Amino acid sequence: MADFSLTTLFVVPVGQTELPSSGSTQDLTPGQVGFFSPTYANIQVAQGEPVANYPYFYVAQGRRNTYLQGSKRSDKISVKRTVGQPEFNSNANITELYSVKGCATALNQITEVDGWNVQCGEVVTLTLRAHSSYIDTLYFNGFTRSVTVNAPCCECGGDPCTDVDVPALIDQFIAKLEQQAPGNNPDNISFNTFYTFERVGDDATAKLVITGKPVTKYGQPCDVAADPFEFDKMRFETFVYAGPATTADFIVADNCDIVAVATKVQESSFPRGTSDEIAQLEKNYYSYQAGYLKSLLRMKGFNQNFESHVTHGVIYDTITIRFNELDKSAYQWGDYIMQDSTIIIAIPQGDFADNLITSLVTNNIGVEYGAICPTTSTTTTQLPG
Repeated sequence: MADFSLTTLFVVPVGQTELPSSGSTQDLTPGQVGFFSPTYANIQVAQGEPVANYPYFYVAQGRRNTYLQGSKRSDKISVKRTVGQPEFNSNANITELYSVKGCATALNQITEVDGWNVQCGEVVTLTLRAHSSYIDTLYFNGFTRSVTVNAPCCECGGDPCTDVDVPALIDQFIAKLEQQAPGNNPDNISFNTFYTFERVGDDATAKLVITGKPVTKYGQPCDVAADPFEFDKMRFETFVYAGPATTADFIVADNCDIVAVATKVQESSFPRGTSDEIAQLEKNYYSYQAGYLKSLLRMKGFNQNFESHVTHGVIYDTITIRFNELDKSAYQWGDYIMQDSTIIIAIPQGDFADNLITSLVTNNIGVEYGAICPTTSTTTTQLPG
């Protein structure tokens, strides 16, 4: 079932470091964001004033174009609680409350292959299967390729039943993996397009380290009516098995005679709260929050109501609140369809964002995601929750 909610996005401008302390919604300057009580008085949320003190509150933002429309405003939101109760009570209309800390880091997958159980002269195959949004439009079941090598021969008089020279075997695989046929035929795409390969260690415990490369970033057209932002990441599976490459069913092939252990030591991940991402949200939710001229057109002169408060290169923390209509009795008689709403507040990272998250999310028992911003590592990395 589709998840649909009327969504309003509030992007706090980089220059705003505190909430307004006076005036009402009509006094907001273009881009300025504020929290307001039922009487349209300012609520100093970032300074710790509890929104639960009020029956409900609004979030509002000043517009540049005020012709036939006032400030951009949310519907009524209530976090009213019974003292000592951890859950929202019947006076509240919030159904979901959470924040996400922004993070510019995008990790690439790293897989280590070790635990080799290969005898001298044995035929061994390594298969890699890569997936991403773009790759999966080109290849059924991902970009799947295999390389097959003959394990190094035993030394004269050596026992053929003993394990092979592991570093030499890994070097053979790397040499094969880095080969590329000439020409631009799609079948000639080499592993080097998507991976880097490295041997770590010089004895029987040596590892083949396979690292995914960042996927090429999509072009960003200047057309405001386009929706170009999509961050693509690559993930891949690794199989090492005895015998030549199989043409069997792609699932059955995964259950062949596995002769080495492939371990993911770092998962690929998406960045969070980038300026490109928030700018795309401004386009996605534009029609919900403009009083008129709701369509984005390629001729910029027709988009007088479209406003962007995103600053390129800035990382944003976000607060998301989903809530139902506060009072059904305010609506006229008739078939009543419950319609929920969502607001997303994007705040440039810093003390102002931290204070808003603490006061609005933490103090109202919301969920906080992304406390850990991972850094690229060749060892096991803890990813954000």
